[in-house]
Amino acid sequence: MPPLKHVGIGLIGAGFLARTRMRCYAQVSGYHAEVVAVAARTETNAQAFAQANGIPHAFGDYHDLLAREDIDVVDLCVPNSLHREITEAAARAGKHVICTKPLTAYVGQDLPADQSAAQTPRAEMLRLAIEHADAMNIAARENGVQLMYGENWLYAPSITRAEGLILKSGGAILEMRGGESHSGSHSLYSKRWRNTGGGALIRLGAHPIGAMLHLKAREGVARDGQPIRPVAVSAEVGDTSRIAPLEKTRIAAGWEDVENWASAILTFSDGSHGLVHASDGVLGGMESKLEIFLSNSQLKCNLSPNNLLQAYAPDASVFGDAYIMEKIDGGAGWTTPIPDEDWSSGHLAMIQDFVAAVGENRPAKADGRLGRAVIEVVYAAYLAAESGRRVEIPSK
Repeated sequence: MPPLKHVGIGLIGAGFLARTRMRCYAQVSGYHAEVVAVAARTETNAQAFAQANGIPHAFGDYHDLLAREDIDVVDLCVPNSLHREITEAAARAGKHVICTKPLTAYVGQDLPADQSAAQTPRAEMLRLAIEHADAMNIAARENGVQLMYGENWLYAPSITRAEGLILKSGGAILEMRGGESHSGSHSLYSKRWRNTGGGALIRLGAHPIGAMLHLKAREGVARDGQPIRPVAVSAEVGDTSRIAPLEKTRIAAGWEDVENWASAILTFSDGSHGLVHASDGVLGGMESKLEIFLSNSQLKCNLSPNNLLQAYAPDASVFGDAYIMEKIDGGAGWTTPIPDEDWSSGHLAMIQDFVAAVGENRPAKADGRLGRAVIEVVYAAYLAAESGRRVEIPSK
């Protein structure tokens, strides 16, 4: 057998997402995907993560990581506010970039540190978010590197299988309904616009939006060589934690200036529609679903929960601290322990594609252009919710 191709990876960030990435890189096939170094906010954090995961080098400054010649691609597992800065620096250093969703966000980059980003008019947010996304794509293109967009939904087995069936059927997608919901993050980080650039819509809704944009584009290219694109969006957003006291529930409270509920309607250039839902007020574990209604068929994609395995326990002590699924409250009663969440969510296939794209010098399935399109829809939806009107999305 020929030797495995080597792809050197630099991981920037040492939190939950970075741990997910490490599990996925360990399972890449056909390539020796080696995480050469990790950089974190502090050198102490980076060294702790490196020691726990067998990474040779650790840095408290990501510029030191970018200076290494044995790194081919950097994986950004950092706050949204850092995506553009690190992408541009990595591109200048000749490194390919994997940027987790959202590609970028408006977090008040143009404001004094003590001023609330949420008070900025949504039209200005839309303009600046697109400006940042464009700058990231331009930096990659001008430096001859790839900007890959970390949208795992595109790679989820259920959605990739559905994509194949759609193209095989030759049917037209008339409508899509998709969303992600759970009981909300208890981290203060997710509750401030300054940190995330929005609430449930950008954190959770970006997933179904990305999948819908991809599927409609693929349908159009297969039909007549031209992608079907979004042309308008309308939306509502709100904070449902204000409806009733949440002290005695597992639903997260304390949202500062972001929404924890959102719904948006996307209109595409062929007249079809997508209904997007995102909520931080849903008990019972993570719900990630996409329904696709075609002119000749119907498809239902269940990323989470799925019923590959169903379990019953009379009380939570039966399974102890065994992991069931993301955001589940406990193991009592009937539950759906997901056999491999990295696989069913698409993270494994996504990392496999990104490593192969670098190794083969070919485009990845999810790239910076999709990330830019998602950001445009998200902030057009915020503008629609603010203004109470449908917002047109101009052709490029």
